[in-house]
Amino acid sequence: MRVLLSLLVLALLLLAVWGMYRGWQHRAQRQATGLGAFPAAPTDPGPIRLGPVTGLYVGSTLGGNWQNRIAVGDIGHRATTELSLHADGVLLNRQGASSIWLPRNTIEAARTDSRLAGKVMTKDGLLVLRWRVGEETVDTGFRADDKRCYREWVAALATTAPAPTETTKDGDIA
Repeated sequence: MRVLLSLLVLALLLLAVWGMYRGWQHRAQRQATGLGAFPAAPTDPGPIRLGPVTGLYVGSTLGGNWQNRIAVGDIGHRATTELSLHADGVLLNRQGASSIWLPRNTIEAARTDSRLAGKVMTKDGLLVLRWRVGEETVDTGFRADDKRCYREWVAALATTAPAPTETTKDGDIA
């Protein structure tokens, strides 16, 4: 009887894991249709203007929804990252995953925040870059090893990003 009960619990656990995997796959399929292709990272992005800063790529979400993690490709996977600003964009050089390139003309804003992609930190624990992929707005989060650099990054990216016209009560750009 005990063996049968153990097998039943194991089967339920495996069914739950399989269901989560299928849900992630369906989310990726839905998002791939709406988002389109992410820009490819250039082989030579040019000289570094700011950084590099080491830290953790937390994830990317659909703009304005801090929990709606993007699941397309390996974009949803957290990774140790080196963040650098170049003349034409921002490069997130991730270890063990593909690099993410944010073209300068797609970056709308940079801010600090306390949450993104299911990760909650202390106040201003994350650097969040808002940019466009096709017609969608995406928030990409980075947690630096040294958070004192955030102010410099926000200022550097504000010089080309259009000023937000309205913010929500959480500080997100509407």
